[in-house]
Amino acid sequence: MLVISNLLKQYGDLVAVDDISLRAEKGTVFGLLGPNGAGKSTMINCISGLLRPTSGSVSVGGFDIVDDPTDAKKLLGVVPQELALYEDLSAIDNLRYWGKAYGMRGEDLASRAKEVLGNIGLADRSKDLPKTFSGGMKRRLNFACGIMHRPHLILLDEPTAGVDPQSRQRLFDMVEAERRHGACILYTTHYMAEAEQLCDSLAIIDHGKLIAQGTVAELRAKLGARDVLQLSGAFPGDSSQQAIQKLVNNGLSDLELIAQEEQNITMTLSDASQHLPAIFAALAEVGGNVSETSLRRPNLETLFLLLTGKELRE
Repeated sequence: MLVISNLLKQYGDLVAVDDISLRAEKGTVFGLLGPNGAGKSTMINCISGLLRPTSGSVSVGGFDIVDDPTDAKKLLGVVPQELALYEDLSAIDNLRYWGKAYGMRGEDLASRAKEVLGNIGLADRSKDLPKTFSGGMKRRLNFACGIMHRPHLILLDEPTAGVDPQSRQRLFDMVEAERRHGACILYTTHYMAEAEQLCDSLAIIDHGKLIAQGTVAELRAKLGARDVLQLSGAFPGDSSQQAIQKLVNNGLSDLELIAQEEQNITMTLSDASQHLPAIFAALAEVGGNVSETSLRRPNLETLFLLLTGKELRE
């Protein structure tokens, strides 16, 4: 349903999207993950036709978004990060407006608007104005406007940003429903837990580059059985690295230093909790002082940390 080939988007010397290729199939949720400024929104804008790629191509259902924009966009539903609602139109009139924009008329338009309002839990607020809604209700209506015309490819850009737990779960249910109906969903998020729950496959990008791609199971397998140990405190640079290398030489062969600063050290190793005393002692010998310890089991957030050396939201 979606094929991106060697996509490049530049603004002068700034490369926002750097030679990315990926594909997403019907009836699946494809996660697009990355920190702020990674290039996710630029990719969404290129896929939706709002931005013209510098080079490369985007195909939606076999139609090139640049060469065949009308046919490609008929298959698209876009749910932007910023709410795209008419505050002075009722909820049902917002849906009718977007349905008509995609050529829906008569009974099909009326029945679909009623169906979608029920699915998002706003049937009893159909005649109310969005400006009277809570943030979560607006998010749900925003989603509904994007799927009103039964799109084949749905672009969801941070759909759960700032919503309450109840609305978040309702949005998850709506994503699952669209997947069951055969839609392909491109889902961008900061939240790895959401990606693990919803996505069949995903790509992680940073600084406009694709740094990992595959199914959730495939990416988890890259982690092995290692834990992520993060230490905060004060750590002399060269001597701390030498202390950690000494531990590796003395038997902790799978210990890997991921990132080190004067106040933070991140490393991975198996059964980290058993080796904490030895690690603390080795750092203390060279003047290191540990004030805080964080130990995490492997997950997709861990994978991002291993690949980039930083937290997802940085």
